[in-house]
Amino acid sequence: MMYTKQFEIRWSDVDANRHLRNSAYIDYMSHTRMSFMLENGMDQRHLAEYNLGPVAFYEHMYYFREFFPGQPVTVSLQLKGLSEDGMYFEFLHNFYDEKGKNCARCEMMGAWIDLSERKLVELPKKFWEKMDSLEKTDDFRILTKENTRKYSQRPKDL
Repeated sequence: MMYTKQFEIRWSDVDANRHLRNSAYIDYMSHTRMSFMLENGMDQRHLAEYNLGPVAFYEHMYYFREFFPGQPVTVSLQLKGLSEDGMYFEFLHNFYDEKGKNCARCEMMGAWIDLSERKLVELPKKFWEKMDSLEKTDDFRILTKENTRKYSQRPKDL
């Protein structure tokens, strides 16, 4: 079953064009992911036992229709990819209006980091099983380090 979370658009979620602001989409997705994690025993206390934190590599948004105040927003969470060791993950979020119309989509990729070492680490088996339990997209794949370099972006210092 697809994991979803519903949101009410607040005044602070609206931009100068009187529709849902870009950063609110990001906030709703983060909240949806955190809700899934909390409901599945991956809360701050349990992650702290392993000194783990999630990091985002990218979030690619696609907008199809606007959302306005007074309209509920339902955000889905599906697993688009997961590495065999759980270090890397890829999520798909879809945004739906009250009629079930798909108004936006986001592909997000990230990994798990050891908060002391500041290095990417494998996900403990008990957490990997929770992540793997998410509904998978039709194009789900096993992620490799090469998948994380898909866009070949590198920093360019001043």
